[in-house]
Amino acid sequence: QVQLVESGGGSVQAGGSLRLSCAASEYIARNYCMAWFRQVPGKEREGVAAFDRDGSTSYADSVQGRFTASKDNAKNFLYLQMNSLKLEDTAAYYCAAAYHSGDYCKSLRPANFRFWGQGTQVTVSS
Repeated sequence: QVQLVESGGGSVQAGGSLRLSCAASEYIARNYCMAWFRQVPGKEREGVAAFDRDGSTSYADSVQGRFTASKDNAKNFLYLQMNSLKLEDTAAYYCAAAYHSGDYCKSLRPANFRFWGQGTQVTVSS
């Protein structure tokens, strides 16, 4: 069964850190490129970070140097370490999976991702 379940969201002050987790089914974790997206009500879903099957990553310019995606292949978890959080990082964060690798995944176009989690809310306050 295909499954993506996010956790780790919460409220944090600006400048703080959070780590999001995405528990994936084994089939997804082994065969799909995985990524993090975020969405604010009324705005389009935005790609944040991708973690490809070969371990390569890509990041949105807005989070480059602050966020780090990683993966635990033994536990089938994808993580997003978020440091130096800003008010504009407030959003619902989603884990997603795309079958194809390379630019198809790392370009972070939402339409390229087949499977999605239910999301976890991150709220950054001043």
